[in-house]
Amino acid sequence: MQKNDDKERAPGSRSGAHEAANEAEARRQRLAKNLRDNLQRRKQQARARRSGEADETSGLPAAKTDESED
Repeated sequence: MQKNDDKERAPGSRSGAHEAANEAEARRQRLAKNLRDNLQRRKQQARARRSGEADETSGLPAAKTDESED
């Protein structure tokens, strides 16, 4: 029955606009949380890299080394 109620409302009615505003706010909050989580994860990765020893590879890790080009 919800679908019929939506059809009877005018496109600019308060309840329809209110629902759209609620959905937009929920989406904004969800995206903000995802951004915060992503930033936190990247910071943690950067800290983990700094705490380890420096990489001694030159170039791509999967690339052949001078020794294997014989």
